[in-house]
Amino acid sequence: MAEAPRARRPDVAWLGRALAPWALPIALLIAWEVAARAGLANPRLLPAPSAVALAGWRTLLDGTLAANALASGQRALVGLVIGGGLGFVLGLATGLWRPVETLLDSTVQMVRNVPHLALIPLVILWFGIGESAKIFLVVLGVFFPVYINTFHGVRTVDRQLVEMAEVYGLDRRARLWRIVLPGAMPSILVGLRYALGLMWLTLIVAETISASSGLGYMTMNAREFFQTDVVILGILVYALLGKLADAATRAVERRALAWHPAWQPSGEDSR
Repeated sequence: MAEAPRARRPDVAWLGRALAPWALPIALLIAWEVAARAGLANPRLLPAPSAVALAGWRTLLDGTLAANALASGQRALVGLVIGGGLGFVLGLATGLWRPVETLLDSTVQMVRNVPHLALIPLVILWFGIGESAKIFLVVLGVFFPVYINTFHGVRTVDRQLVEMAEVYGLDRRARLWRIVLPGAMPSILVGLRYALGLMWLTLIVAETISASSGLGYMTMNAREFFQTDVVILGILVYALLGKLADAATRAVERRALAWHPAWQPSGEDSR
């Protein structure tokens, strides 16, 4: 009987670690609800979380929330694949070959310092207000973090490992897959996580300016009718989607970098 509590301790510790990141958000929601019910917050300007939850349930039942979230998710995914893919390929090329770096990197750095959201009027002139404009802005937003971190990761790979691979007779392709890409992967995944944040930031701005669907469109349409609960709902859904995307990337990190000492579980976690 005395051994039973000891067997449960790892589960309790794991549950505590899993819930710890949510402690502050839950506390803020409780304080927000209490302030709203006590009349400390104007319900027209800052409705209670319960009112926002009711708005979410209402829009979920009528299909508005699901349709707009799906539209935003599709734009984000297409922009991420295109922009992230281009950033990865060009970052890999400039990191591996000095002539490519000389040819491309200076131009990329100049363009990077132009705020991509400042290009919205020009993008509308180029692409109109259709899907291409919003996807193009997302592509710009995610390209540079992936490019820079891929370039950095390739350049910081241990040169001694590369030389050792050459000594053992590995060809260029084998060195790329077995030495360079694994060594650069931590930096590449950091760039991906940063790009995901910029992806949602870019998308919400693009959808509030010119769109007929999406979460940004839903929030702007709600603002016109002073539906503050729906506006806050849209913001919270963006935050939730961003958190889910980041959690997915961290899961990929743990799996892809299981060999890396920095991603090894501690003794306490492995028990």
